[in-house]
Amino acid sequence: MIRFAPRWGFIGNQRGVTLLTVLVMVVVIGLTLGMAGTNWRALMQREREEELFWRGDQYRRAIESYQQVNHGGLQRYPERLEDLLRDPRSLQVKRHLRRLYSDPMTGGDWVLVKDPAGGVKGVRSSSNDEPFKKDNFPEEYDTFVDRGKYSEWEFSYTPEKTRAGSTAGAGVPTAAGNLPAN
Repeated sequence: MIRFAPRWGFIGNQRGVTLLTVLVMVVVIGLTLGMAGTNWRALMQREREEELFWRGDQYRRAIESYQQVNHGGLQRYPERLEDLLRDPRSLQVKRHLRRLYSDPMTGGDWVLVKDPAGGVKGVRSSSNDEPFKKDNFPEEYDTFVDRGKYSEWEFSYTPEKTRAGSTAGAGVPTAAGNLPAN
């Protein structure tokens, strides 16, 4: 009598195929997740960059508001960022900024940009990361074009008198005393 053996013999020849298929799938999934992680990191940096620009602009506008308030003929920069929350020169509560913002790139404090008299005329990030945005900035930020690091983005206010060529800042004490700059 002839016996027919089941044709299960082909399975014995393919034992490593399942393992190889699983390993290939793991590698493909790992590469996909790696690319997604890279894209996610870039997306998060772009969002932090937008937030950096917004917060820095808020500080610049607040410093401009503070500096333009004329107290006794002197237009000065704030001595510290907290002065923007409540102007110490005024008897009434005068706020130039709603709250102090942290540097979104580092999560820490801003680096203060000081004028020669020691007043805070701006802020900048301490991050050395390369920005995505390289051009198409508003006019007051045209110095940001082609900067290589966020730490080179300086959100500062310079009065028109000083921008026009005057060497002394507005309200900076001069050799003649505490006279406002012309």
